[in-house]
Amino acid sequence: VLMEEKYYLQWMKKNQIESVLQTNQYTCRFGLSLSEEDTEILIKERFHNLKEQQRIEFGEGILKKLIFAFCDSDFIFQENYRETLMRLQEIFYLYKNESMDELTDDELISYMRTAFDEECQGSLDYLSDTCLEEFARNVRRRTRRFIGRYRGDD
Repeated sequence: VLMEEKYYLQWMKKNQIESVLQTNQYTCRFGLSLSEEDTEILIKERFHNLKEQQRIEFGEGILKKLIFAFCDSDFIFQENYRETLMRLQEIFYLYKNESMDELTDDELISYMRTAFDEECQGSLDYLSDTCLEEFARNVRRRTRRFIGRYRGDD
């Protein structure tokens, strides 16, 4: 059984790498591409982030959505592409937890992209430490008010 699990995990990793590498066909028009090594690092980092945030995820994960959402940003260049995706992935999972899973993946990514390009001016630290912190706080506050009304706490 152990050999079958190992084979399955290798097969899954290979499929994820191939799937992410296919995004290069789209992102190359913005001067961005990932190597196989970059992709392996990003996928390994995904599993680290999931473990760190105590999350379970089925399927491919969020990486491809992040790639498509951010690849045309004026603040992402080939030189910082892998590191930016690594941080975006980390930030996504952190704030998925911080927002108590009240947002869909697409809603969180959309907010991240808008904030990244506008008030953050490409700063991942500002995105994580300021914009998303406030955003998550507002989501939690809204959720608590809704639950209070539902229970009749008003």
